[in-house]
Amino acid sequence: MNQNDKARTFHALHVKGEPLVLYNIWDAGSAAAVASAGAQALATGSWSVAAAHGYGDGEKIPLAYLAQVAGRIVETVNLPLSVDFEGAYATDPQGAADNVSRILDAGAVGINFEDQIVGGDGLHEIADQVKRISAIRAMAEKRGIPLFINARTDLFLKESDRDRHPALLAEAKERARAFADAGASGFFAPALVDEALIEDLCGASSLPVNIMAMKTAPDAATLGRLGVARISHGPGPYRAAMAWLKEAASGIYG
Repeated sequence: MNQNDKARTFHALHVKGEPLVLYNIWDAGSAAAVASAGAQALATGSWSVAAAHGYGDGEKIPLAYLAQVAGRIVETVNLPLSVDFEGAYATDPQGAADNVSRILDAGAVGINFEDQIVGGDGLHEIADQVKRISAIRAMAEKRGIPLFINARTDLFLKESDRDRHPALLAEAKERARAFADAGASGFFAPALVDEALIEDLCGASSLPVNIMAMKTAPDAATLGRLGVARISHGPGPYRAAMAWLKEAASGIYG
C-alpha cells in the first residue's frame, strides 16, 4: 500500500461500535511483533517511544529522532501508522503544521494531537486549538494526504477525581464539535472510564471516539456496545514488556 492507500484504510477502520484496537508500539521491533500478531494498523505511544529511547515524556525526545523512529516503523511494516505527536512540538498553528509535515514525510498517516499545554499548565483554549487543527488539516490537504487527526482532550486525564468527570462532559462535547469543524478525524478522551459518560460522548460526537484501555475502563466488548470506534492501550504494552524483560533478566542474574 502507498501512503494514501494506508490513510484511507486507516480512516475506514474507525467504525462506531466495532472499535479498532491499537496495541501501542514504540519502535520497529515492537511494530513487527504486533503486526505479526494480526494488527490491522499500528500506533505509537509517546510515553513508550520516549522511554524506549531514554527520554521522558512531554516532547523530550527530539523531533528529528521521533521522525526517524516513525520512518523505520514504516519501512519495516506495511501497515497504516499513527504517531502520538503530543502537542506537535509547537504552540503556533504554522509551527504545528510544519512539524506534522515531517511526520508525513516519514510515511505516517495519522497523529494524536492533544490539547494540553505541553510543559505548562491546563489546556489550550478551544479557539487556539481549533486554529492549530485547521492549520494541520490545510497542510495535509495541500499535500494531498488524507491525514487522520485524532484530536485528544486531556480534560479527564488531568482530573484524577473521577467523581468530577460528569461535570467535564459538556466541555468535552464542545471541544469535540469544535475540533470536528476544524478538520479533526477522531476524538480521543483518555482516562474517561465511566460507561454512561462514554456512551453519552459517543452519541453526541460526530467523530469516531477513542477510549484508552485502563484497568478501571470497560472491556473492549463493552466499549463497542457503548459506541466507541477506537481503543488505545497507551503505555501499557511497553510497561508489560519491560516488566517481563526485567523478570527474565533477574532469573539470569539473580
